[in-house]
Amino acid sequence: MTQRSINPATAEQMEVFEPLGRAEVEESLAQSAAAAPRWAAEPFTARGGLLAKMAGHLREHRHELARLMSREMGKLVGEAEGEVEKCAWVCDHYAEHGQAYLEDEALESDGSRNLLAYQPLGTVLAIMPWNFPLWQVFRCAAPAIAAGNTVLLKHASNVPQCALAIEGLFEDIDAPPGVFRSLLMGNEQTGDVIADPRIHGVSLTGSEAAGRKVAALAGSHLKKLVLELGGSDAFVVLEDADVAEAARVAVQSRFQNCGQSCIAAKRFIVVDAVAEEFINRFVKGAAALEAGDPLDDDTTLAPMAREDLRDELHRQVQDSVGAGARVITGGTAIDDRPGWYYAPTVLDKVKRGMPAYHDELFGPVATVIRVRDEADALNVANDTRFGLGGSVWTGDATRGERFARRMACGSAFVNGLVKSDPRLPFGGIKDSGYGRELSWLGIREFVNAKTLWIK
Repeated sequence: MTQRSINPATAEQMEVFEPLGRAEVEESLAQSAAAAPRWAAEPFTARGGLLAKMAGHLREHRHELARLMSREMGKLVGEAEGEVEKCAWVCDHYAEHGQAYLEDEALESDGSRNLLAYQPLGTVLAIMPWNFPLWQVFRCAAPAIAAGNTVLLKHASNVPQCALAIEGLFEDIDAPPGVFRSLLMGNEQTGDVIADPRIHGVSLTGSEAAGRKVAALAGSHLKKLVLELGGSDAFVVLEDADVAEAARVAVQSRFQNCGQSCIAAKRFIVVDAVAEEFINRFVKGAAALEAGDPLDDDTTLAPMAREDLRDELHRQVQDSVGAGARVITGGTAIDDRPGWYYAPTVLDKVKRGMPAYHDELFGPVATVIRVRDEADALNVANDTRFGLGGSVWTGDATRGERFARRMACGSAFVNGLVKSDPRLPFGGIKDSGYGRELSWLGIREFVNAKTLWIK
């Protein structure tokens, strides 16, 4: 299927790309497979050195890469520049710490020496989404490459220019051929690549539906798999919270990247005692966001990435309102300008049975759920099929930690914005997937943890 690069702010088509043919995909597979043993044999100084070089190259080209992401995916250019810097950070992190993460570990047994060695698997297929066109790729690729694997990227079909730009970055820094390649191919070709015996692991960041399909394919071919899927993160405000600060961060957490983030706060679970104050502050911040050109530094609301995504989000809002939710602000598409903009929306009176309660709202829509007390808040926070991240806001850090430990999710933050960080493991449970990225757990996902017994 043809891949179209369309500017979400104008709905104008920029470029069209034909997917790779069978022979071209085979060429990339063969090159990556041939490169894998050579790259694995390189000392870590060479692998870490390549990532350090990439970090500098990313920073050098920060502005042009940010503009490319803004034009192709629609994100605010300031957020896009921050994304490039984060990619450089993850490269720096593994260049600095990767060797220590991969050191042999001594074990106790009846051998003269007993070791656990971490050795690369081979070639990893990264199936990545459009919402963070560079970060999602580098979050997977940096640790995989540092561990000695080669990486093939199957990027989302609406960001082909970003996919090619990433491959170009590796070419620019003289990465050995085959260490990183982008495959512009359709979903129908992906199954064949997963099945290929030269693929040794698969990492997918995407929707629940995509996760189930890829998990079935990877499982049928016995491939190691990491899944980071959807999320409906709870943002819990207890009665002793700093409500002004919680509301300020709530606006950032829900509406950054136009709300198109797996770990954006989506369900705002607020104790009755502070609900009115929080909602008033939150709505004021949301309503102040201004739609505009994402390349303009003064714009505070970006367009959504695709028209079909905006239409689906609006359907979820309408169905929730039809079931009794109340729109405090927003609730409509912005039609007085070109592009796929949706008004910042806050829904109150949300209850079980509504799409806004159960489903992931992937766009600038916030769900407010009022609760009686802390116990009620915890029950609602965990009443979801997702389990990616969550946060709790309270004036008592000890209370906050106790609450966070009981949240059913992969990352729980107390009095802070849920975010990914190269130093911290990242991933989810339940329908949000399995496996971990980043930190020492991330670099050990696509390795053979080999036991060595020596006498």
